[in-house]
Amino acid sequence: MSPTTEPTASPHDEERRLRELGYRPVLARRMGGFGNFAISFSVISILSGCMTLYGFGMGAGGPAVMLWGWAGVGLFVLCVGLALAEVTSAYPTSGALYYMADRLGGRRWGWYTGWLNLLGLLGAIAGIDYGAALFIGAFANLRWGFEPTPEKTMLIFVAILLLHAVLNLFGVRLVSLLNSISVWWHLAGVALIVGALAIVPDHHQSPSFVFTHFSNETGWSNPIYVAAIGLLLAQYTFSGYDASAHLSEETSNASVSAARGIVRAIWVSWIAGFALLAGLTFAIQDYAATRNSATGVPPAQILLDGLGTNGASVLLLVVITAQLFCGNAEVAAASRMVFAFSRDKALPGSSLWRRVSDRTQTPVAAVWFSVGVACVLALPSLYSATAYNAVTAINVIGITPAYAIPVFLRLRAGDRFQPGPWSLGRWSRPIGWIAVVWVAVVTVLFCLPQASPVTVDSMNYASVALAVVLVLASVWWYVARRSYGTPTAAAYGSDREQVELAEGIV
Repeated sequence: MSPTTEPTASPHDEERRLRELGYRPVLARRMGGFGNFAISFSVISILSGCMTLYGFGMGAGGPAVMLWGWAGVGLFVLCVGLALAEVTSAYPTSGALYYMADRLGGRRWGWYTGWLNLLGLLGAIAGIDYGAALFIGAFANLRWGFEPTPEKTMLIFVAILLLHAVLNLFGVRLVSLLNSISVWWHLAGVALIVGALAIVPDHHQSPSFVFTHFSNETGWSNPIYVAAIGLLLAQYTFSGYDASAHLSEETSNASVSAARGIVRAIWVSWIAGFALLAGLTFAIQDYAATRNSATGVPPAQILLDGLGTNGASVLLLVVITAQLFCGNAEVAAASRMVFAFSRDKALPGSSLWRRVSDRTQTPVAAVWFSVGVACVLALPSLYSATAYNAVTAINVIGITPAYAIPVFLRLRAGDRFQPGPWSLGRWSRPIGWIAVVWVAVVTVLFCLPQASPVTVDSMNYASVALAVVLVLASVWWYVARRSYGTPTAAAYGSDREQVELAEGIV
């Protein structure tokens, strides 16, 4: 699936392309191709998604659904990534998905795509950093008998958010460096975990157990339904690769590098994630005890049973560090989306959120907005044990449809779409339609209840969150529709207000 042409472009050419798309460059273009790949790979973060939702997967289909679901979902997500990469190459801006939709389908398409994308990105910060807080609580429980109550976990979560906000304020160069380290940390971490679990434990599960054992603790009796909702583990993990597109205004040769970054992040994660899930599942000693671990995190129990307290502690630190890398990268991606959406006057208080520091060339206010909303999204976890699953579902239900909208509009546009330097050629339409159909299926799937009986605690609030965001976006449309809009090159050259909006420097 290699693109037909991949010419190189100088940073000067990318700045000119950005001006052609209607924006004055204000962000620092200090990220290379590897750094762009690294941010999407870090946001996907198999050591975050796979580990934090492993317990959910154990009860929603078990090993068979986790392993085969990962393989199947990964293939479909690769199609989504390939199709999205092609559109990204044509429109390399921080606005990414909503800008593409606006250009290909009109203002309303861009508006709703932007709100869905924003919901998904902010939900991802909440899901990633709260998952890291859970693992830190499990580590503290393992080492010092710390009791990870919801209140204590929330305090850890807030501290992580503050850390990520501060790191992002130093500028994209530090973010890029941390993401580059994150790639090797993730790959080495997976190799270390899988290797240790393969060598050290005396007992391993059989291949038959790992690839065929089905476990249902959801309360639903239909195995097909249970297997379908069990795909959440893989689909949640395979999200966030639009980060490469959101950082395109800070990437050299972005028309090619951002497209490559999306695709490479997916296939590398696909391979490494399968190895991680298989390694964990082979090493399960007691299935029921692992699922109901006192640590609150089943993978921690697998490490503890297989490697002992010291070995488990070391590998938990590896996982926690990877999760912190992941959350930091997600804050960077979300803040660029907030910046871009505000630049086009789509958010309440846009004049504040679009501001960029003249010292670091970073959207400071957008960073604080991102972590603040993520904190609010995670607050229900104080009162409901199932709230974390709801947060992860919010991430999926928000961001996944937003991936498919630009692809669908590109297919609808036909020959009117002018590809960028990274193109799928004759594969564009079949891959694009596979991507659109897959996204339509999983969007419906993840609005369904995940546990039975459906109560206030077990309700899947992803559908509620989706409805609330669409209603609010519709209401705000009638307030902001006169001011919202992506610029044209002509508007950029002649409209002084648009120039001042694009600068937004404090």
